[in-house]
Amino acid sequence: MTTPDTPDATPAATPAASSPGPTGPVPVVLVDDHHMFRTGVRASLDGRVQVVGEAADVDQAVAAVHEHRPPVVLLDVHLPGGNGGGGAEVVRRCADLLGDTRFLALSVSDAAEDVVAVIRAGARGYVTKNISATDLSGAVVRVAGGDAVFSPRLAGFVLDAFGTAAGDVAVADDELDRLSKREQEVMRLIARGYSYREVASELFISIKTVETHVSAVLRKLQLSSRYELTRWAAARRLL
Repeated sequence: MTTPDTPDATPAATPAASSPGPTGPVPVVLVDDHHMFRTGVRASLDGRVQVVGEAADVDQAVAAVHEHRPPVVLLDVHLPGGNGGGGAEVVRRCADLLGDTRFLALSVSDAAEDVVAVIRAGARGYVTKNISATDLSGAVVRVAGGDAVFSPRLAGFVLDAFGTAAGDVAVADDELDRLSKREQEVMRLIARGYSYREVASELFISIKTVETHVSAVLRKLQLSSRYELTRWAAARRLL
């Protein structure tokens, strides 16, 4: 495994068998729901990387990846659209391209469930958005070459999560996959003890919408009360 700050480190895993990386700039599809962020990334990447396509949600991303078939996709993990699965859903829906196309998550989040979800789906790396432009370009090049690349803070976590603790995290991820992004937001607030009115104010939605989301969360997780939901979330370190 390499990290952006240690380019000469020995990868932890043998690179997947695939065609050799491209010569010249690495073609990349850039996926993020914020236009200004995409513009900034495009302008910051150096001559080793060439953005050939962009997308702002799950469905656009799947279409763009299949159209361009790039060696690397820079992918935010929190995306609107699709079935609520975010970046992990994009990777799963592009499974037919894995090997020739590799996914590098680029996210502000370093939460365990976000990292594990997208890596389990098939992504080859995960870096956070405080990475420098030079390191990001280098990470793209290394992922195109078959390396697994993680931000230094995440490298140890990834090794732990996919070692002895992998089973517990995987279970939490499978259950979280049943919930949409909005349902996960409501779930966390309710599990932390927020009232319906407080959740509505925090998320700028109506109390009736909160009630609808809570009912869906309890049904999907097969729980019967807020108390059980709090215990469920606490056991998975989601609070």
